[in-house]
Amino acid sequence: MAPPAPPPPPPMCFPFSSNRSRFKQASPLHSGERSPARSRQSGNLVRSGSVSTTRTLTSDRDQEKLQFDSDSEPYDVPALPNNRSQSKISHLSRDASKGSLVRTDSKRSARWGYGWGIGKAKERERELLDRSPSVNSERPPLPQYDSPTRSSSRSSRSKRPPFYSNDSSSTLVGSAFERKINDVESIKERIDTAERLEQIRKLMMKDNLDYYVVPSEDAHQSEYVSAGDKRREWISGFSGSAGQAIISKTAAYLVTDSRYWLQARAELDPNWYIITAGAVDAPKDWIDWLVDRAKNTKVGIDARMISHEKATRLNTLLNAKGSKLIFPPQNFIDLCWKNKPPRSKEPVFIQSIEFTGRETSSKIAEIRQWIRSQPPAVIPYSKSPPSPAQAHVGTLITSLSNLAYLLNLRGSDIPFNPLFYAYLFISIDRAILFLDAAKVTDDIEDYLRAHKIERRDYNDIWPFLRRREWGEGRLLINAETSYAISLMLTHFRYTVVPSLVDNMKAVKNEVELEGLRRAYLRDGAAYVRWLAWLEHKIRQGYDITEYEAAWRLTEYRRQNKHYWGLAYENISASGPNADEINELESNCTVALPHYSPSKSTAKMIDRETPYLNDSGAQYRDGTCDTTRTVHFGRPTQDQSEAYTRVLQGHIAVDSVIFPEGTTAWDGSRFWLFSECPRGASRLLEQCAAGSMAMSLRMSLASPSDLEGKWGMRIESALCVRRVRTKGEFSGDIWLGFERLTCVPIQTRMVKENMLTKEEKQWLKDHNKKCLERLEPFLKEDKRALKWLKREAERGIGIAAPGPGGITIDWD
Repeated sequence: MAPPAPPPPPPMCFPFSSNRSRFKQASPLHSGERSPARSRQSGNLVRSGSVSTTRTLTSDRDQEKLQFDSDSEPYDVPALPNNRSQSKISHLSRDASKGSLVRTDSKRSARWGYGWGIGKAKERERELLDRSPSVNSERPPLPQYDSPTRSSSRSSRSKRPPFYSNDSSSTLVGSAFERKINDVESIKERIDTAERLEQIRKLMMKDNLDYYVVPSEDAHQSEYVSAGDKRREWISGFSGSAGQAIISKTAAYLVTDSRYWLQARAELDPNWYIITAGAVDAPKDWIDWLVDRAKNTKVGIDARMISHEKATRLNTLLNAKGSKLIFPPQNFIDLCWKNKPPRSKEPVFIQSIEFTGRETSSKIAEIRQWIRSQPPAVIPYSKSPPSPAQAHVGTLITSLSNLAYLLNLRGSDIPFNPLFYAYLFISIDRAILFLDAAKVTDDIEDYLRAHKIERRDYNDIWPFLRRREWGEGRLLINAETSYAISLMLTHFRYTVVPSLVDNMKAVKNEVELEGLRRAYLRDGAAYVRWLAWLEHKIRQGYDITEYEAAWRLTEYRRQNKHYWGLAYENISASGPNADEINELESNCTVALPHYSPSKSTAKMIDRETPYLNDSGAQYRDGTCDTTRTVHFGRPTQDQSEAYTRVLQGHIAVDSVIFPEGTTAWDGSRFWLFSECPRGASRLLEQCAAGSMAMSLRMSLASPSDLEGKWGMRIESALCVRRVRTKGEFSGDIWLGFERLTCVPIQTRMVKENMLTKEEKQWLKDHNKKCLERLEPFLKEDKRALKWLKREAERGIGIAAPGPGGITIDWD
């Protein structure tokens, strides 16, 4: 009589496999060496390109080689060892030539089936050590999970259900739990800033300063900055993208908004106090906080790192309190920061007309026409004719994104942004680009020469301004220009006006729009492949962390045509990490819309709470940004109601029709125009002839009685288009939206009885349209195509529990 079948695997199933290592770390690439491509013959997926989320562009010179097999093979589940002592690494020896670990004893240990405690503990421990690849050839090897040994012959009773091999069926490498507990490189320790603060205070004493401000921005007022411009992070240890460090003679403060309160608490050492800007009974921002404390004080700041608008406001408020701003000639952080990362020397490159739809010469010509149209800066009550000194003769472009747009050039100086550090001066008859020679190739030299653009070194902007090389007349600058430039020019030589380039950049031409459409189709296909993979793995019992899910989505995107890199750091959040309202032990509420997981602290994605992914990619033909919230189990009533409310808001804004001249509601929690500059009313009037890309974001935290449990967010990209109303009411003045994002919206969390007939139809039409548009991209991925068809055809909501509480989900 055959023995009884073994029990099914426990809920936490860890995939183990292979007589050979499924995770192979290749030797480092040398200069000129190219990483391998995807091998379809072998069935292996070979990942090429840097996994770094901070690189905008990938190059063959520094790509990693990470290879893993398909997951179409059965797995065993071994017992986890209780002790992973570093001393066990003595079983391994390093192959110096290959940079990897090699067993000195090739004898294999016992084979495992399902269950816990099967096999000998020492053999299991030795088996795990056998799988540990080297971490770095320059330091002692650390236990890092690879993959266990796969039995060559096992009873069919101990096999997992087979996985079907296709392009998107590969699993992540090894056990999620083991990868998490063995991750040591991503654990970030707090920096002891005492010595650094002491150095800054010594410099403050020389100038008799009461406070010294270290902003997070660079000299171009960028939100994302290069490694060498992370001065605020160096002095404080806080790595968020927004926040100001303020150092006094006896204390240090970090002022940041609600997005980063928890992160700041985790990263700052005891030398720092957190100022929760925007909280109840708290200052609105760092300027309000500083002014409230200032009385007969001197406040130091690098004039390059603060905008003209903020510096003017701060100066006015400080003067009223008997205080003033001081601008030391050298940045204190730069004087103290040893081993400061140098400025990038990566070359810039041309963004061709194929993607821009408009030549650089045409854009510069529009700027010159705008300069000519500006009236002279005459005193209102003056009756004298304008003098040459009052005429506007040129403009200075300091925004990196505006500069890249005008010149149709791109770079890789800043993480997540294809930008480069430079300044651009444009006058009626002259254009000068201040860009370091190391970043200019022969092709770029020819390109600049063809468009009659001079080039000077980046730092030559300062002597150029000091000498007034353009002659008589004033320059046009915008409010975000560095205050150092205002000081250099003095108020007699500049006029602050709204940026024309912001408007030009926001209104897309048809080539740019078509590029966005193509990019969102490719990105949507990658997102669908990933969602199908993620659901497949979770339903099979695999534990997937938030970090792993985000990493896998990046890998799918990396395979897309024209891929450059991530648009921003992946937001991958399960349960409470997706909640925009979390409660601390101090009973204050904070928002976490920018949560990004790390290897060491990432939460497992579960079936009881919603999972939110907010991510995007940079492509040559467009930047994509998509957010979806999904559930892998049976949502609760509260979750379903909250999700449905978010969806209703999303549908309402997506369907809105509005007349020309409507002012955008910027900065709302519920929706915003992501590229909307000031003067939005004028911009929307222009959209009658063009289009503006925007982001529609609907978000909702868990109800007040469930704070810190979960959150919902649905985000899509739209562009403004002219629409015709029924009967053409009031004529041809109406604008509406075209949806660019092409990813289904999950219906299992939706409460059907809350939706109107029109809302139900919108949801069904959207998902069916996603199927129609994405099906050609998914023909070779049967699993993804099956998942997409199911989402497009399934009903709204899930069946209520039957008699006795029995629930059945038909998928």
